[in-house]
Amino acid sequence: MAIKHFNQLLNKYADLIAQVGINVKPGQDIIIYAEIDQADLVHRIMAAAYKLGANQVIVEWKDTILQREFLKHADQATLLSMPTWFSVRAESLMANHTSRISIVSSDPDGFSDVPSDRVSLYEQAYQRANSAVRQATMNNDVSWLVVAAAGKEWAQKVFNDLSADEATAKLWQEIFNINRISLENDVVADWQAHINTLNKKAAWLNQQNFKALHYHSTKTDLTIGLAEDHVWEAAESFNKAGNRFVPNMPTEEVFTSPDYRHITGTVQSTKPLSYSGVLITDIKLTFEDGHVVAADATNGLETLQQLIKTDAGAASLGEVSLVPHDSPISNSNIVFYTTLIDENASDHLALGAAYPSNIKNGTQMAVAERQAKGQNDSLVHVDFMIGSSDMAIDGVDQNGHLVPVFRNGNWA
Repeated sequence: MAIKHFNQLLNKYADLIAQVGINVKPGQDIIIYAEIDQADLVHRIMAAAYKLGANQVIVEWKDTILQREFLKHADQATLLSMPTWFSVRAESLMANHTSRISIVSSDPDGFSDVPSDRVSLYEQAYQRANSAVRQATMNNDVSWLVVAAAGKEWAQKVFNDLSADEATAKLWQEIFNINRISLENDVVADWQAHINTLNKKAAWLNQQNFKALHYHSTKTDLTIGLAEDHVWEAAESFNKAGNRFVPNMPTEEVFTSPDYRHITGTVQSTKPLSYSGVLITDIKLTFEDGHVVAADATNGLETLQQLIKTDAGAASLGEVSLVPHDSPISNSNIVFYTTLIDENASDHLALGAAYPSNIKNGTQMAVAERQAKGQNDSLVHVDFMIGSSDMAIDGVDQNGHLVPVFRNGNWA
C-alpha cells in the first residue's frame, strides 16, 4: 500500500518540525537523533533547517540491532562505564545551546530478549554521562522536540495483520493525520489554532490554583498534591533565549508538577509502556507519603522494578498531565506502543524528575529550592498512561472544596 503524494506530505512534516517544532533561528545549531532507516526524513529536516538559517545540523545515528547485541554481550564493567568523550561531547553541545530533535521509530519491544538488569545498568550509566543534555532539556535551556517516523518493526507491532510494507505505509498515514498534515491545509496555521486551544485550558487551571487532584475510575483511586507555585503548561515552551518551541508532536496535553511528598492511593495503567526497549503492560502502583510502596505488571515487571529503583526520585512522580479521552489519537482506537503518541491519547503521569518550568521561576532555582516546593528530582522521567472513558478528576481547592475537572474521561 503506497501513500499518494507521500513526498509532498513528508516535506510538509519536515517543514513543520523545523518551523514550528524547533522553530529554527538563523545561526542555530541542531542535533538530530535518528535510526539509520530514517535517513530520508532526516535529510528533509536538514534541508528545511538550513533553509531557515541553521548554522549546522549534526546527526547521531542509532541502530537497534547493534545496540541490542552490545547490551547482550558486553561485560558489566563496559555497561557501567561510558567513555569520557561522551560526557565531554554532551557538555559541549549544551554549552553551544544546540537544539535537539529526537525521532522515535524503533521497535518498542526491541530489547525484550535482553536481561532487564543489563538494560537498567546501561540506562543509568547513560543518564549519568548524559546529564548535561538531560538537565538542559528538562530546564528548557535549549529547544527540543520529539517526533515519530514509521519504522518497519514498530509498524508491524501496531498493525500486525498487515505486511511490512503495508503496515509501514499505514503508520506513516497515521503519523501525518495526528500531526494535522494534509495536502490542502495550512499546517502551521492549524497548529497555531491547536496551541491556542490548549493554552486556554492551561490558563483556566492556573486560575484555579488547585492544592491537589483526585483521580477516580474502576482502576484508579489516587490523590496527588500539586507543587507550591505550580504552573500548568500546554503545547508550547520557551527556551532560555525566549524562543518558542513545541517539545512533542503530536500533543494534546496540559501538564504540571505534582508535590512528590503528597501522593496517596493506587493507580493502574491503561496502555502499554515501552521503556528501554521493553514493553511493560498493566502497571499497578500503590503510593504512600508520595512514594511507590508496591508495584506490579503483567509483563515487564522486572524492568519496572529496576526503573523504580534507579534513585530515590524514581519512586515518586514528576508530572501530572491531562488529556481528554475524546481526542484524535484516542478516537483512532490504535495503540501505538510508544509514549510519544499514546500519552497524547490518555491522561498520564511520569515517574521521576519534574520540569523546572512547572513552578514559578523554577528554571532559575537550584534543585534543593525546587524540592522544597515539592518538585521531584531524578535521573529518569518516564510517562505512563492512566486515562480511560470512566476517569473522573476533581481539583481540590485551597479550602478543600472539590471542583470537577474531568468527567467520563473528558473536560468537565
